[in-house]
Amino acid sequence: MKRHLYFDIDEERSFLLPYNLQFFAGAADKTEPPTTKKLNDARKEGHVARSKELTTSTELLALFLTLKIFVGYMAGRFIEVFNSSYRDMDKMLDGEFTTVMAEGILRNSITRIIVIILPVVLIAFAVSFTIILVQVKWKLSGKPLTPKFSKLDPIAGFRKIFSKDKLFALVVEVVKVILIGYVAYDTLKDEWNTLLVLYDISLFQAVALIGDIVINLGIRLSLIFLVIGFADYLYQRFRFRKDMMMTKQEVKDEFKQTEGDPQVKRRIRTKMLEVSQRRMMQRLPEADVVITNPKHLAAAIKYDREEAEAPILLAKGADYLAQKIKDAAREYGIEIVENKPLARMLYYNVEVGQEIPAELYQMTAEVLAYVYRLKGKI
Repeated sequence: MKRHLYFDIDEERSFLLPYNLQFFAGAADKTEPPTTKKLNDARKEGHVARSKELTTSTELLALFLTLKIFVGYMAGRFIEVFNSSYRDMDKMLDGEFTTVMAEGILRNSITRIIVIILPVVLIAFAVSFTIILVQVKWKLSGKPLTPKFSKLDPIAGFRKIFSKDKLFALVVEVVKVILIGYVAYDTLKDEWNTLLVLYDISLFQAVALIGDIVINLGIRLSLIFLVIGFADYLYQRFRFRKDMMMTKQEVKDEFKQTEGDPQVKRRIRTKMLEVSQRRMMQRLPEADVVITNPKHLAAAIKYDREEAEAPILLAKGADYLAQKIKDAAREYGIEIVENKPLARMLYYNVEVGQEIPAELYQMTAEVLAYVYRLKGKI
């Protein structure tokens, strides 16, 4: 839609500047909530509200909790692997040293270590998969993996660096660094006296003590990151919902795409009605009688014992179409009988091509008998 701005420079000079209102349309025009179709299309494209912060924090929390529960068991198994490997190496050194024997010891040690850490890996994978499933539901899409040349646009990439999303991500990272520093300082401050005794205890005790401190610190950090992750997830949902908002014109266009253009559908219905009426009028010469009410309704029926057990409604119409049926009946020499109750019941209760219901047999038979007597058939 075009408008004009009037500029009056002085008494002698002035001019009109045309402008398009569409240039001023922006996010404020998106006042309509997203439709189900748009949300489904976004899911197919891989666009969903998802927080990487929530996923990462949940994985870290699961990892440290698993380590806290199984650290004693895992430490004992690692020591067994260590002792077993050294015993095998001692035996190997007493005999002939070969590369095959060394490879066997190394392979056996790696296999046993993998078995020890496998439960931790499986638990972390299960937690990660679950939290992603909770956020985005089960919907596989390969479209995010499809290469897009638009992503290589340096100008678009430069704009993204200074976008609101990047600014928010930067704020989150700064907050995380500050929290990591504070929580680490607070934890180590409380454990400072404990760390001073490391010189007076055995290596195994020292490793267990440091491991316990690190795991407790990891759990505290993971819980804090989990809060940040939930906040980020709520923000991502809000931003996604805002991005999916639609203008009134977009809603109308989508309705036309899914339901069809109302004007086109109206034209199709009109064409179908015309075809149906044309077919109906073509069979009208077969009718035995046209029953009217008498001005507004008309119904043409035919009775042929070889074709059907009951009379069949060949045509019906109201107002203009009823008049066409009566005119055609006069043209083909078909009797026109006025019977208001029967005409109304035929028009409103029987479809074209259907047999007359049993309730109307008596009234229809009386009309047909009257017509047959006029034509001398009985």
